[in-house]
Amino acid sequence: MQIRISHSDLDPYHEVQQYQATQTHLQGKYGATTVFVGTMRDLNQDDKVLHMQLEHYPGMTEQYLHSIAQQAIDKWGLFDVLIVHRVGEINPDDPIVVVAVWSAHRAAAYEANRFIMEELKSHAPFWKKETLANNQTRWVEKNTPGQ
Repeated sequence: MQIRISHSDLDPYHEVQQYQATQTHLQGKYGATTVFVGTMRDLNQDDKVLHMQLEHYPGMTEQYLHSIAQQAIDKWGLFDVLIVHRVGEINPDDPIVVVAVWSAHRAAAYEANRFIMEELKSHAPFWKKETLANNQTRWVEKNTPGQ
């Protein structure tokens, strides 16, 4: 399992490929890999968003992400989990998060990946401050529901 907070640009597909290549315990074992990539939209609450500042609580955030990854491993019998989450200034179309899970079967991989993302979006200690087109700023009070 790898949990990492990145302060620089994120190339989600490179992250998954690089991580998988180093995990020899996966070779010949997994039948499914699911990858979720979250990117920044330029619209929130009907307002145009120019960019946002994404903050976290160091130590606490990683611990929480580790906890939800371990819950998914235990519940769905996953072989491995990768979570890389971006912080700092983020612009529309920038990748924010990549979650990858490796499992024997696709149903477990899909369900576990969705569980991790929903928990991350709902409860992980991240805070978003948006800069709107009118140059006003606001803190995002709640995330969009999983749909």
